[in-house]
Parts: sequence; C-alpha cells; structure tokens
Amino acid sequence: MTLDEVAAACPYDLGQSSPLLITQQMVDAHAETTGDAQWIHNDPERAIRESPFGAPIVQGFLLLAVLTQLSSGLQFPPFGPVTMLVNYGFDRVRFLQAVPVGSSVRLSGSLAEVRERTDASAVLSIDVQLTCEPSLQAGPAMVARWLFLAQPG
Repeated sequence: MTLDEVAAACPYDLGQSSPLLITQQMVDAHAETTGDAQWIHNDPERAIRESPFGAPIVQGFLLLAVLTQLSSGLQFPPFGPVTMLVNYGFDRVRFLQAVPVGSSVRLSGSLAEVRERTDASAVLSIDVQLTCEPSLQAGPAMVARWLFLAQPG
C-alpha cells in the first residue's frame, strides 16, 4: 500500500498486543533510572497500608516506556516505500486510572491519520489505549495519540 492508500483506510485497526506483566523489579529499576522513587511505587508495605489503591502502583512514565515493547504486537498495514519509521512524540497522553504493580498491561491501537509533509515524509497518528488486567475500574488505564515520522524510500 502507498501512504495515500493507508491514509484513505483510516481509521485502521492495529489490533492488540500480548499482555506484559509489570513487576516490582521493573518499577524499582525505573525509579532508580529516573529518580521517580515515591513510596506509592517503591515501598510495597507502606503502599498496602496507606495508599488508596491498597498496593504499590506503576509510574506513569514507566507505562509510556513499555509502549515501545508492546507496540511490536500491533499489526500495521504493509506500506511503502518507507526507509525509516521513527518515534515523533505524542499529541496527548492521559493516565485515567492507577495500574497496580503485578498487573498485566495490554496495548491496542488504531491508525487514525496519515498527514503528508512538504519534505515528502509523513506523520502517522496512532490512537493507543493501555488496559490493565486486573483493572481497578472499567476502561483504559492510559490513552494517547502517538506520532511516528515515516521517511520515504
């Protein structure tokens, strides 16, 4: 498919990833790397006693970081010629509910828009949802519009 054909097919369902278990070890490593070591994430005993969630919760930026790993499970349409597809950023990100440590997260997505640029590249806008299993409440834990830059071949 050409980028024009992909654009005409939007919104295009990309499916969903396999689940990824978020462990306390991952949360602790993220805290060590980024300095985000609040007790609600990294002190399980205190979090069980004092937090409104009854358990430690995953940092929001760790959830963003695992999007790359989870996105390999999405099914993009074959399109081209593209020599490089790179992360271009986010238009918006919302954390809608806490994700308890020990939960599994799963990514689903939809290619929402393909916008050509004057330099012959294109920006692909992907609406993603991260769900949590088990979930503290109905609905996604995080939603975002993730942007990729496609360089033509």
